[in-house]
Amino acid sequence: MLERIFENSLWGTRFMVLLAVVFGLLGAIILFIVASVDVFNTASFTITTYLHHAHPEHFHEDVVGGIIGAVDLYLIGVVMLIFSFGLYELFISEIDAAKEDGDKHNKILAIHSLDQLKDKISKVIVMVLVVGFFQKVGHTEYNGALEMLYFAISITAVAVGLFFLNKVGKH
Repeated sequence: MLERIFENSLWGTRFMVLLAVVFGLLGAIILFIVASVDVFNTASFTITTYLHHAHPEHFHEDVVGGIIGAVDLYLIGVVMLIFSFGLYELFISEIDAAKEDGDKHNKILAIHSLDQLKDKISKVIVMVLVVGFFQKVGHTEYNGALEMLYFAISITAVAVGLFFLNKVGKH
């Protein structure tokens, strides 16, 4: 009898995961809002600049940097969504609405193991790092051939890494 009470209590503690699910979703919503505001501000800045026939120094880099920064935030928001969906499906229950919606959506967010959750999150995190890398590269000044060579090598390394990540994901 004591064992049964303990096991039921232990099993019930899985609902603590709901805190991570709810706050993960809240974090995703906040990131999507902040990224959208960043895109809006970048668009406003761009339109205002063109309407006033101004062309400030590093204008294009600032516009591209603003958009890439927003993409970065959107991707992190996607990580939070995948994390929340995955934890919910692993610890609480499958999401019935996803099953009713059809196979396409269910495959994207369906999580059946911690390894699968880790794999999906790690792929999006790699994309966040790649986007962040290109955002930094856009604001870097190059003062010589050696620095340009380092730049080319770093781009090649990122491309090779993405190639192998894609290869591993298909097997």
